[in-house]
Amino acid sequence: MEKKTVEDLISKAKEAMDNAYVPYSKYPVGAALLTEDGKVYSGCNIENASYGLTNCAERTGIFKAVSEGYRTFESIAIICKGELKASPCGACRQVIAEFLTPDSPVILANEKGEHTITDVKSLLPGAFTTKSLLGDNNEF
Repeated sequence: MEKKTVEDLISKAKEAMDNAYVPYSKYPVGAALLTEDGKVYSGCNIENASYGLTNCAERTGIFKAVSEGYRTFESIAIICKGELKASPCGACRQVIAEFLTPDSPVILANEKGEHTITDVKSLLPGAFTTKSLLGDNNEF
């Protein structure tokens, strides 16, 4: 993955993080997804007083893009405040596995400018996918 692409996605994710609605956790997260045709969709986490109704940045970005007709993505960048690099929750890992390929780059960043690049299959080995519904127990 090109360095400029990584930096651009992290920058877009940071912009989204700045819009996070986090009155309870005070833990803003942003995500940015790159579509196959080069468009970027972003999302932030949005909390709710009824905690179960909170939505993570990754799912916000993916759902926004899917609602506009996109179904597959090249990569995703996720950033959070502080020194820890962002790491998607289990629900987000499952949604990421639905819309990105097993080898798609996943950029995990912090606001200090540090990042790690992994891939979807490393985030969720043995993911439950469409193949699982067809009785194929092979990973991805």
